[in-house]
Amino acid sequence: MQTRRLEGRRVLIVDDDPDIRSSMELAFRGEGAATSTAGDGALAMRALQTEAPELVILDMMLPQRSGLIVLETIQKGENPPPVIMVTANQGRRHMAYAESLGVSAYLVKPVPLQRLVETAVRLLGE
Repeated sequence: MQTRRLEGRRVLIVDDDPDIRSSMELAFRGEGAATSTAGDGALAMRALQTEAPELVILDMMLPQRSGLIVLETIQKGENPPPVIMVTANQGRRHMAYAESLGVSAYLVKPVPLQRLVETAVRLLGE
């Protein structure tokens, strides 16, 4: 049996596409993670306060508040969790800006779920 490398870790998945959200959630739950999801930036901000995630998967283009604003807010907190930004935006300026805000990883969609999970495992030090 495969070891569940994210057993008990809390992961917040933020994406406005319900299909992407559910496929990411399945992949992370398959690794043992406890997941919560948000479909827009405002819900993500609320979930950050109530869920205390250990890792955030964050889309850049979100309704209500952009992923960059959510990222900025996360980074201002005490002991911010690692953030993996997943976006269809291939522009270098957006990537540079996300990096300047402290993003832990920046992946361009479509991201193979295995690569996303591997990145999460690496960031969480498992």
